[in-house]
Amino acid sequence: MLQSLKNAFKVKEIRRGIFFTFLMLCVIRLGTSISVPGVDINQFKNWFAQLTDNESFGFMDRFTGGSFENMSILALNITPYITSSIIIQLLTIAFPKLEEMQRDGESGRKKLVAATRYLTVGLAIMESVAMAIAFGRSGIVVGDNKWLLYIQIVASLTAGSAFLMWVGERVSEKGVGNGISVVLTINILSRMPSDIASLFNQYVIGRPIARAVVASVIILAIVVGMVILVILLNSAERRIPVQYSQKLQGRRMAGAGRSEIPLKVNTAGVMPIIFAMSIFQFPIILTQLITGGRSQGAWAEFLNYLSQSRWCDPKNLKYTIGMLVYILLIIFFAYFYTSITFNPLQISENMKKQGGFIPGIRPGKPTNDYLTNILNHIIFIGACGLTIISILPFFFNGVFGASVSFGGTSLIIIVSVILETIKQIEAQMMVRNYKGFLDD
Repeated sequence: MLQSLKNAFKVKEIRRGIFFTFLMLCVIRLGTSISVPGVDINQFKNWFAQLTDNESFGFMDRFTGGSFENMSILALNITPYITSSIIIQLLTIAFPKLEEMQRDGESGRKKLVAATRYLTVGLAIMESVAMAIAFGRSGIVVGDNKWLLYIQIVASLTAGSAFLMWVGERVSEKGVGNGISVVLTINILSRMPSDIASLFNQYVIGRPIARAVVASVIILAIVVGMVILVILLNSAERRIPVQYSQKLQGRRMAGAGRSEIPLKVNTAGVMPIIFAMSIFQFPIILTQLITGGRSQGAWAEFLNYLSQSRWCDPKNLKYTIGMLVYILLIIFFAYFYTSITFNPLQISENMKKQGGFIPGIRPGKPTNDYLTNILNHIIFIGACGLTIISILPFFFNGVFGASVSFGGTSLIIIVSVILETIKQIEAQMMVRNYKGFLDD
């Protein structure tokens, strides 16, 4: 891996792409320090600290790299874009016209990308309006003309989100890796040093030497173990052998050969966790924006079951029921998301048209049933792996009070993006070598 990166810097095009990506990431981190006009930062930080205790906006702040906590112009970050991308992807399943558009090559893809952009701006406006109204009720907005300040807040947050969407697309075009994923990764990575420092301050600094050494080893072992588990989960796959029969082309026989269908164990990636987390966080965030966290009665008790900070707490084990529901949602969305992104029937039909078959399995419906059966098994294995990775931080938070932002979702995103970016760089180098060979 290190050798591949070293060789990549020797290639002018790849070197330019890496430097361009690095420059864009520096611009993003600079933008996190530019505050939204009309917002009292001190009042906001006090308000945010109260919300963080209830685990309401921690998930959002984790994906914005601290921009939300600083209430910068990039506070919304790329979360509206991620949400709009998920909505468009789900709509392509519900509406046949959108599905046809998706299969319509480059022209259809451009239309869906444009729809995603417009929806991103619309979501950003809705979220920023809700935030501006909530800030006004909480006394965070300072100034005489409140409506003018509201407009400034909405315009600043919406422009910041649109700017990051543009940066992500430019990184994909001129840099290395998927731009949106790279932006999300740098946001998550920016929070990790402070989290690790807080862990060491909590369990290592000021402790007896023996206990400090043991605590350090345990912390490092847990982090390294989770990273290894994520790498194994992302790289694990089931390869289905495919045999192609010979066909008569002109005066000679051609087409015979063997191939494989790689079925990833973690076919849905991190999406099941994001879906499940969003469902749990939405009522809490909405309540905080509307009431400022002053909920009472049955609704407040319901929110306690949704709050991750209360899960696995030995003093209140009843709230762990929320975590069990969370696990069921992860498994459900693992099957659901795979069903809309992987179609065994289409694969079996394409194999049949190309004269391919799985050894020992007849083409057509038997092949479809065979692939569906295998897919159901590996989806469950992948969902179990996702569940283990996602609930471990909740367990340590509830039992030991070790609250960190680099949970299972963050680690999966970081590892996946890094591995995918390295693969893309290696692919570009391979294409360059092929060009050089052809030129010779």
